[in-house]
Amino acid sequence: MKKQEIIEAEASYVLHTYNRPDIVFSHGEGMYLYDSDGNKYLDFTSGIAVTALGHSDPDWVTAVSQQAAKLTHVSNLFHTAPQAQLAQKLVENSFADRVFFCNSGAEANEAALKFARKVGKTQHSGKTNIVAFSGGFHGRTMGSLSATYKEQYREPFAPLVPGITFVPFNDLAAAREAIDNDTCAVIVEPIQGEGGVNPATPGFLHGLRAACDAHSALLIFDEVQCGLGRTGQLWAHRQFNVTPDIMTLAKPLAGGLPIGATLVTQAVADVIKPGDHGSTFAAGPLVCAAAIVVFDKVNQLNFLQSVQENGEYLKHRLQTLELEQIVEVRGQGLLLGVALNQPAAPIMAAARDKGVLILTAGDNVLRLAPPLIVSKGEIDTAVSTIATCLEEGSSK
Repeated sequence: MKKQEIIEAEASYVLHTYNRPDIVFSHGEGMYLYDSDGNKYLDFTSGIAVTALGHSDPDWVTAVSQQAAKLTHVSNLFHTAPQAQLAQKLVENSFADRVFFCNSGAEANEAALKFARKVGKTQHSGKTNIVAFSGGFHGRTMGSLSATYKEQYREPFAPLVPGITFVPFNDLAAAREAIDNDTCAVIVEPIQGEGGVNPATPGFLHGLRAACDAHSALLIFDEVQCGLGRTGQLWAHRQFNVTPDIMTLAKPLAGGLPIGATLVTQAVADVIKPGDHGSTFAAGPLVCAAAIVVFDKVNQLNFLQSVQENGEYLKHRLQTLELEQIVEVRGQGLLLGVALNQPAAPIMAAARDKGVLILTAGDNVLRLAPPLIVSKGEIDTAVSTIATCLEEGSSK
């Protein structure tokens, strides 16, 4: 099919839940995507923080190809080696004692909320209330949506799951007031992605841990976007020295194949029994083979140090632009937000027209989440392009 035929077919047959530009991508390699017209794009989106190893990583391609030729699916009624191997890697390199696998970040958060409610109901006199935060995004399924703050996402599907209270992000006093003996869990992103790339303060997360402990509530860290190396730490919460009871993962874990994971302590695992939750497709041998490659590469000290160094370089380059349109540069590692005093979407579109793909995070924030293999030269190209777009935009 030709480019316009593809675009017209999507318009005719695909449910319209996304507004896409008139670009059809055909292939990718490393830091770059290529469209059907032969244009080359420097990718600072990673498919929304997914392709941590870039596009078509040779080791990833080999693992997926070999596993696809061997075994792709048997369901969770049976054992397979890749699932067990991946579970062992995740548990032995985290706080967790067990992991539940699923297919997306929303599903991982659904599982976390279900597990927390069962713990509350069975261990703590039936309590079910959950505390979430302004700016938080946890998914679009009914449970995860109920803990997502943005009214635009929530209102069309009300009534949602009851018992969820929203508190201002980074406001510890308000959180302490909201967390009580009826609270079964608190869910928070150590660094908010969709909500504007807002890092939690160390004192805020330490205070949440203390409040949860005081009221026998579970602390859930949603690391779907900020976890698995993106901050330069294997897990984003490690830089805060705060340990959760549950952590959710997804986006980068299998390098572009659908996977989610809900990591839990033994105290949570002890409450969950066969039949309490499940998934037909989760952690099939194909996706787990891919995830093992991603995890093994990211979980190398030199790889994480490179992410830290390049993240600091990217932040420094953005902070020294000294453009009046830039209000603030925030974030950690290779998840950065550039807050503007103007709408961000036109700058994103202008950068795309110049061959650099970036994201937004709210109305006035540019979001940069490149593959974790990005080089300083590629950072220079992206920053220069963004600066040009901002300068050209202000002159119109």
